[in-house]
Parts: sequence; C-alpha cells; structure tokens
Amino acid sequence: MDTSTAPAPAVAAPATATFVRLRPRLFGIAYRMLGIRADAEDIVQEAWLRWQNGGGVAAHTPEAWLVTVVTRLSIDRLRGAITEREHYVGPWLPEPLLEQTVESPESALEAAGDLSTAFMLMLERLAPEERAVFLLHQVFDFDYAEVAAMVGKTEAACRKVLQRARERVRAERPRFAVNRELHLELLGRFVQASRSADPARVQALLAADATYTGDGGGKAKTAVKQVFGADRVGRLVAGIERKWSDIDTRHDIVTVNGMPGVLTWRNGVPDAVTSIQVEDGRIAAIYVVRNPDKLGSLAGRRA
Repeated sequence: MDTSTAPAPAVAAPATATFVRLRPRLFGIAYRMLGIRADAEDIVQEAWLRWQNGGGVAAHTPEAWLVTVVTRLSIDRLRGAITEREHYVGPWLPEPLLEQTVESPESALEAAGDLSTAFMLMLERLAPEERAVFLLHQVFDFDYAEVAAMVGKTEAACRKVLQRARERVRAERPRFAVNRELHLELLGRFVQASRSADPARVQALLAADATYTGDGGGKAKTAVKQVFGADRVGRLVAGIERKWSDIDTRHDIVTVNGMPGVLTWRNGVPDAVTSIQVEDGRIAAIYVVRNPDKLGSLAGRRA
C-alpha cells in the first residue's frame, strides 16, 4: 500500500504543538547560556530532533524533559565556547537580539526574563553549571528539585552552586531599576550628541566611571580594549562619528535584547548595534557590536 500520503500518527500533532508552545522558553534558556543566536537555535533544533524521534515519549512532564535536554546540551557547548573566547580578539559581547516579537503568552513570559547585554555579560562570570542553575532558578523560576533533576545534581548541591553564583555576580547586578521611557529618552539624546561629534555633549550624558566596550572580533575596527571614564568615552564616541562623517550613515532606534538600542547603517549595510546600561539617570556603559558574524541575522533587513 502506498503510504506516502498517509496521515501522521495521532501523537505527532500534539507532540509538535507541545514543542512549538515551549520553543520560546527553550530558546531563551539556550541563548542566555550561550549568547549566540545560531548556537542557541542549533541546541533547540537538536532538542526537537530528539523529541520528534520519541526521546521524550515516556516523559511525565514534557517541559521538564525538553528543558533538561536543552540545558545539558548548552552546558556542553558552553564548555567549548569558553575555550574559544579565551582566544577571541578584543572584548567579547553577546550577539544582539533585535526586535523580538511577542506572539503568545508563553513568548511574553520569556520576553519578561532578564535579557540585557549587561545581564548577559554578568553571566560570563559564571562557570557553565553555575550559569545553568542560576538561570533556571532565578530567571525561569524552576524550584530546586526541578533544577537538580535538570542538571543532574542533588538539591543540596544546587543550593550551594546557586549561593556561589550569587556571590560571584552580586557586584555586577544593575544597581537601579530603569524605566523604559527614561532609557529611550536618554538613548535618543545620546544618538543626537554622538551625531554632533562634540565630546562635551556626549560626556554630559555619561556617568563619571562610564565604560565603552566594542566587539569587532578582529574582523571590524573598534576599541581593542574596554575604555574607561566619561572623558575618554566621550572623545572616543565623538571621534568615531567624525571618522564616518563622509559616509552615508543612519541610526535607527530598535529593541536590543529587550531594551531600546541603536542599529547603525553605513552605506546601506548594517554596521553596528549599540546598547546602553543606564544607572541613576546617566549612561554607565556603552556596548557596541561590530563583528560581522554577529550582525549576519540583520542582512535581510531593509536599510
């Protein structure tokens, strides 16, 4: 009998629907673990293949099974990535996620999790298992029993890992909650000041100990080391804008990792994604991604 047009087994549709419903959460975990969109998508795809091939057919809780797979794959991938990043040219920044679209209540839940560039860099202080435990408990609200099962440790061990993780990142946590409208308003003023190429105008928006971190990955020009201090950062930002004054340049306000940021076009090509960290009404940190490998997903956008 010709089975080429035979309907799929009855379990296929519910299983697919379950995975689609959980996919935003799975991607959210993998991206926060790895900081690279393609790597996170590869992890989620591998989880899908294992799920589709019946790996979780006996799972009592599909979400727990899928999150466990994604978490353990991410831990393994991150161990390799840490070695790679030790040889990275210049500062490493996570690949920016632009204009996430909330399509469902589940997606909205994941968008509400901490996703900022500053938060992602904070996670870089943690070892792979520490990062997994911290994210699963602190961001995704799994209890200790669930986290223990997902990472293959005892509850007592997970509590110790989480305590250690909290201690390691405490100094890096943002000190002030930032109103989105204030963030957007300050970002707009920063773009205007930058375009003026006046260091004083830029500096007026910065905290005294402001930092500038550029990620070119050895493939695009940027500061090869982190720059410290409002005066130096102001002069750097103004100098960059002057350098590109004869180039067709446009700065678009977009959503970067859940907060307002800037997508810069040079001669119609995505050139940089900038995000800022705001503390006490001033810009405390500027993060600029210029590595073309991390801007590849923007190639299809229209200038």
